[in-house]
Amino acid sequence: MFYPDEIIEEVRNQNDIVDVISEYVKLQKKGANYFGLCPFHNEKSPSFSVSPGKQMYYCFGCGEGGNVISFVMKYENYSFIEAVQMLASRAGIELPQVTRSKEEKENADKRSQILTINTLAAKFYYYMLKSEKGALAYHYLRGRELSDNTITGFGLGYSDKYSDSLYKYMKSKGYKDDILKETGLFTFEEKGVHDKFWNRVMFPIMDVNNKVIAFGGRVMGDGKPKYLNSPETKVFDKSRNLYGLNIARTSRKDYLLICEGYMDVISLHQAGFNNAVAALGTSFTSGHASLIKRYAKEVVLTFDSDGAGIKAALRAIPILREAGLSIKVLSMKPYKDPDEFIKALGPEAYEERIEKATNYFIFQVGTLMNEYNLYDPSEKTEFHNKVADMLLEFEDEIERNNYLESVCRTFNIPLDGLRQLVKKKGLNYIGKKQREEKETIKSGNKEKEEAVVLAQQILLTWLIEEKNIFECVAKYVSPSDFSDDFYKRVAGIFWAQMEENEANPAKIIDNFQDEDEHKKVAALFNSPLINQNLTMQEKEKAVNDAVILIKKKSLDDRAKNATDISEMQNIIQAKAQLGKIHITLN
Repeated sequence: MFYPDEIIEEVRNQNDIVDVISEYVKLQKKGANYFGLCPFHNEKSPSFSVSPGKQMYYCFGCGEGGNVISFVMKYENYSFIEAVQMLASRAGIELPQVTRSKEEKENADKRSQILTINTLAAKFYYYMLKSEKGALAYHYLRGRELSDNTITGFGLGYSDKYSDSLYKYMKSKGYKDDILKETGLFTFEEKGVHDKFWNRVMFPIMDVNNKVIAFGGRVMGDGKPKYLNSPETKVFDKSRNLYGLNIARTSRKDYLLICEGYMDVISLHQAGFNNAVAALGTSFTSGHASLIKRYAKEVVLTFDSDGAGIKAALRAIPILREAGLSIKVLSMKPYKDPDEFIKALGPEAYEERIEKATNYFIFQVGTLMNEYNLYDPSEKTEFHNKVADMLLEFEDEIERNNYLESVCRTFNIPLDGLRQLVKKKGLNYIGKKQREEKETIKSGNKEKEEAVVLAQQILLTWLIEEKNIFECVAKYVSPSDFSDDFYKRVAGIFWAQMEENEANPAKIIDNFQDEDEHKKVAALFNSPLINQNLTMQEKEKAVNDAVILIKKKSLDDRAKNATDISEMQNIIQAKAQLGKIHITLN
């Protein structure tokens, strides 16, 4: 599904970025731009800038940036197409009908109907909770010290003792069995149809856009299972959704609290910790980690303090690490879970525990240590060997040494002894000399590659800000000289704009649909270089150095792939001219 470029440009042009963002963020004008508190991370001083001239936004605190479509994508967690549709509706623009296959249309219709039925079910359950039939469930929730505001805010409800109440209600609304089967709310058997949930406190599960996608239910009494969740449907994938994320994503905190269950999330939110979420009756998955990465850089695991909770934390840690998240583990001892802890000690004590949360690696080593009798020499030796193996997982030497020192300090392990053990084990993987040579080559190549990419970024930034130098720069470099695929694409778009004499920063972003790409393009227009008080000589040096480095890398790559002598001679001549490059800024 896609829309023509001219339609996307019209949608963007008809939605002034200041007007749109002002609906979400309080902005104040300062000079040519507007500033406010960033909606994507927690801050006290405004670093979130909106440029009406460029029709772009950028946060100098967290680096988020883009155009008006990017903002809606990020804030509402919409896809590119969904953001375009939302802004088109806001501006009164009628989008062209996009041709869809019969199967695509049927799936979209089913999804829409399931979401409508789920919303009706949530309202039905809420009504039942507030009725006489729901008195027991309501008193249960109030007994758990949940306020009426919390009950309403999370849309909690009750499925009564009759096993077909919801089914009869849906049939009265005209829904047929074919679509009701798709919702996961009913069980169809030869002897008849009955509700999946009955005599349970109901927890509506919402996606990040506040659409009801599923339910969880806690039984009243001693029935089994204690908690029951909706099966997966066309709108519900339990491995890619988190309970409470629809609220937590707007908390403006740079970390999320990861819990085990619905009540923990609700209790934490009621206590003021509105950045708490929980997995939905399943182990933590890479899908969960990827979802979290959109909204936070750090997580604090606040799983139950019993054996099952510790195992769940140990399973989640490597998955979260793989996603690039920073991880801490909170101890709630002597209490079992966040709900118990807060009832006993209050929110302030819980906040203190968050501040003192343990680094994930120290938690892993501490848990491992409990499996050994350290008074037994052989078990103590085995424990040290296990720790050394764990430390080798850190490829960066500085990071590995930092963790090594911390582990030794925390668990009273001799530093020199463990360092030697780690080094010895490391040499078993690859010979010392060979490893050093490979690391040196790798490090040198990596530094060179990073320098070239940075040069491409710097050059694009200056070209965008100092458009008058474009013709001069274009004599020496072209988009084909850019080695980084992303910056090569940006350069190609910018070169084409300059040739038409219509440089348009916000329009460049329209060529990308990924949030991270929007962020990278926005960074080009808001580089710290622009805001530094550089002299004209310093600016010229930055531009010339970037041009020479980019061109040299391009010629080096061409030389590697040269197929005849004449081509090689041309490359050598071009390299000889590098020293004569001189671009003057007016």
